[in-house]
Amino acid sequence: MTHPLSRDPEDALNPDRGNATGEVVRCDACPVLCRIRKGQAGACDRYANEDGRLVRLDPLLLLQRRIEGGGDVVPFLQPGKPWDGHLISASNTFVTGLGATTTYPDYKPAPFIVASKAEGVDVITVVTEGIFSYCGLKVKIDTDRYLGPEQSAVRAQGEQVGHVTTAEYGSQMLALGGVRHLTGGSKKEGNVACDTMLKLANREPVELSIDGGAAVLVQAGAAPTVNGETEVRMRVGCGSATIGIFAKQWFGHADEVIVVDDHITGVLTEHQAGRFLDMRPAGIRVRGRKSTPGRYFKVAEPGQGWGGTDITDPLSIIERIDPKTAWPGMRLLMVSTTGEDAEWFVLDAALKPVKAPMPEAVRTVVERIAENCEPALASVLFMGGAGGSLRAGVTENPVRLTHSVKDLITRVTCGGAPVYVWPGGGITVMVDVLRMPERSFGYVPTPALVLPIEFTLPAAAYRAMGGHADSAVSLDAVLRDGRWRADAWPAQNPWPVAPAK
Repeated sequence: MTHPLSRDPEDALNPDRGNATGEVVRCDACPVLCRIRKGQAGACDRYANEDGRLVRLDPLLLLQRRIEGGGDVVPFLQPGKPWDGHLISASNTFVTGLGATTTYPDYKPAPFIVASKAEGVDVITVVTEGIFSYCGLKVKIDTDRYLGPEQSAVRAQGEQVGHVTTAEYGSQMLALGGVRHLTGGSKKEGNVACDTMLKLANREPVELSIDGGAAVLVQAGAAPTVNGETEVRMRVGCGSATIGIFAKQWFGHADEVIVVDDHITGVLTEHQAGRFLDMRPAGIRVRGRKSTPGRYFKVAEPGQGWGGTDITDPLSIIERIDPKTAWPGMRLLMVSTTGEDAEWFVLDAALKPVKAPMPEAVRTVVERIAENCEPALASVLFMGGAGGSLRAGVTENPVRLTHSVKDLITRVTCGGAPVYVWPGGGITVMVDVLRMPERSFGYVPTPALVLPIEFTLPAAAYRAMGGHADSAVSLDAVLRDGRWRADAWPAQNPWPVAPAK
């Protein structure tokens, strides 16, 4: 379903597009310009030749919400039941860009410019499927395990599709895709990068390998698997933070606690938390570079062991035990930042740590570390710039749309999901793929990703920006004459059809 070159608003509901020549239809939905024979689909599997007409295979997706206390306010949106023309308004139905088709080439209005009312205000929602060459995915992997050196290549099917970027608190971060990999390398690299992003954005699992690092199985909303081991916990904090959180609970039960961490290893009696508790110095010096009291950097190399280091024996990070300070019978706990690894030692007469059964009071605190660790997940955020055809499909003066978005007059959504709009020039959006409808993403073999995007604003503001107001169609007309399907509105998403405050 697309908007043709005509300005007749009723033509917006016509599902035909492209140029027909008997048995073959040329599709103009992207620069590839597929020639599609009758009964077949184009390279992207989104358009087909149906009896000499080019049609969008998927129907337009509408999202319908409940109104408080009203139950199912629009039961006619149930599958197989025709709309009876009642109880429909912007208060409960949102037209997404999924199934709408694109604005390519750039010189025509968006496929759907939908007029409706919200809280008594005339509202316009401009609906399209955007083609994004300038786009990528930001992947957050909750794990302490070492994935690979920063800036290392991330590969899929042997092709580089991104790189390792800066780690964040308890998570490793990957940057995937981008125009460099889509169009700047070999044809295979571009196709693999596009396929990898498409699968991840559509919530499918993808196997990735990192140069000089790990093999990772990633799926949005699922626990990541690193070198065949499924992650369970995201760390509660760095070693220093763990000391600060649980110091008082260890007080009186342990004489020293060392929380092993690849980034900041914590030592309780040196730490400010231990000093506030007036704990006796234990005289244990760990390896690495001392930062501030009780905080040590680089106690070991990164790896798959304790706290994201390469160690399996926690005693290996102890550089020395001062006989002038330590004492026989001193109680030592060594634990990781997730509580998955923990051992209890008692110093013998020679001040050598000897492994011993862990007291119940100490084990309770170790288990509390685990309790405070959130489930390890992989998160996938799409990020892309809404440029040429998107903005031109909204208004003949595209910079006015940019200004309207930055002035919070126009609300941007992707499949109805809220987006973060980056400051600065252009309309660069970031959206959590789990908040979008399932299978929201498609592709064109240029290669580029295709996804729904909507711009909602008051009708008066739309006219003022020079929007394609003559091409607007009513929501009633979309429901009456269009080909669509309906899903329930995701309760976690804010309702986008509301006048700007």
